[in-house]
Amino acid sequence: MHRFLSKKRIRHHIFVLNQVDHFRFNRASLINVGFLESGNDTDYIAMHDVDLLPLNEQLDYSFPEAGPFHVASPELHPLYHYKTYVGGILLLTKQHYEMCNGMSNRFWGWGREDDEFYRRIKGAGLQVRRPSGITTGYETFQHLHDPAWRKRDQKRIAAQKQRGLNGLNNVRYRIESRTALSVAGAPCTVLNILLDCDTNETPWCTFG
Repeated sequence: MHRFLSKKRIRHHIFVLNQVDHFRFNRASLINVGFLESGNDTDYIAMHDVDLLPLNEQLDYSFPEAGPFHVASPELHPLYHYKTYVGGILLLTKQHYEMCNGMSNRFWGWGREDDEFYRRIKGAGLQVRRPSGITTGYETFQHLHDPAWRKRDQKRIAAQKQRGLNGLNNVRYRIESRTALSVAGAPCTVLNILLDCDTNETPWCTFG
């Protein structure tokens, strides 16, 4: 990513959001934490899955002034092809992310949090934009996830879909450690994050 972004002259800082508590995985809450901890010297964020890497240098990672820009569009992502998909790699200005109140913290386990975020984007009056003129199709990205090696926790809970004010304004967490380092020249911050769960509100955050 550092080589890719540097070649395009895009200033960047990579945050690795590492959940170290004993609850189920919560991608949405981790992204909320990353947003809050990224500081005031950043003007936009890339919600970027760690297992997805761009192979086509024509992909645009620049400031998404006109609205959320979905780099990993359904026409290009090797796995997810439905038209409301906004996962994988999504760029937003910090202002637009705040307009959505971030992502819902109710999605413990893998999946569906980005589908709910699509509804938040539309509810905020924002329009999702996507790449055009990319001819590499499903070969646009390297997708590194191997479900046989690391299975995903995909247990579905209907109550997760409850709409409301839950999101950026009430994510509960503690930073266990913050480590600044350089990886092949890339400026990185690794955050070990302890999420908190109200088991009365979302009892499905625990395993069992």
